[in-house]
Amino acid sequence: MKKILLTTWTVFLLLAACGPSPEEQAALTASAWTETPTLTPTFTATSTPTITLTPTITRTPTITFTPTITETPTFAFPTATVNKQAHCRYGPSTAYLHAADLYAGDTGSVRGRAMYSQWLYIKFDKLNYFCWVAPSIVDVVGDVNTLQKTTPNLQSIGSNRYGPPGNVQAIRNEDFVTITWDQVNMTNDDDRGYFIEAFVCQKGAYIWWTESFPEQSITEFTIKDEAGCPAASYGQLYTVEKHGYSKPVNIPWPPAQ
Repeated sequence: MKKILLTTWTVFLLLAACGPSPEEQAALTASAWTETPTLTPTFTATSTPTITLTPTITRTPTITFTPTITETPTFAFPTATVNKQAHCRYGPSTAYLHAADLYAGDTGSVRGRAMYSQWLYIKFDKLNYFCWVAPSIVDVVGDVNTLQKTTPNLQSIGSNRYGPPGNVQAIRNEDFVTITWDQVNMTNDDDRGYFIEAFVCQKGAYIWWTESFPEQSITEFTIKDEAGCPAASYGQLYTVEKHGYSKPVNIPWPPAQ
C-alpha cells in the first residue's frame, strides 16, 4: 500500500515537474475564458434578376391608296343637217375648190369654224373627209361658239403637178393695186385657174379677201386697198388644178401712201 502511494506521489511530482508553471497555467486559464471567437459572416447573395423587356411591336398598316377616277366628259360636237342642195368646199369661202355635193337631209358634226368668216368646218356622215360650208345651208343643233377657229391647210388637199405662177408683180395706182403673173399652162381637164388670198384695207377695216380665177388665161387682178389700217396689206397667189393647190407665191405688195 505504501508502495502505491509512493508511486502516485511520484507520478504527481513528475507531472508537476513536466507541466507548466503556475503563472503559465493562470495565463492559459485566463485566455480560455476571455477569448472571443471571431465570427466570419457568411453573406448569402440574393440575385436580383435582370428584367429584359421585349418590346411589343405594333405594326403600322400599309395604306393602299385607291385612286378616284374622275371621268372626263366627252365633248359633244354640234350637229348639222343640210337644208338645201349646195357645195361643200376646201376652204371657208366660195373662192375655194369644190369638195363635195350636198343635199337636203345630209347630216354631220361641226368640228370647227373659220378664223375670218362665219363658215363651218364639218365632218359629214357620208364623207370620209372634212369640208367647209356656209352657215346658211345647214341647220345646227348646239353652240358653235364652243368650237375652235381654224384655217385651211391647202397643201394637204390632193396634189398639184404644175407649180406656182412665175413673175408675180404688183403695181399701185392710188387706192388700187393691180397684180399680174405669167400664165401656167395646164390641160383643159386639170385647169382650175388661180387663187388669191389677201388682207387689204378698205374704209378703215382690215379685210380678209379671197378671189378665184377659173381659167389659166386670166393673169391679172385689181383690188382696192386704202391707207388707214394698223396692219400692212399683203397677199399670196396659187395655181389651182382639179387635184389641188400649188405652193403659194408671196405678192410683192406696194404699201399704201
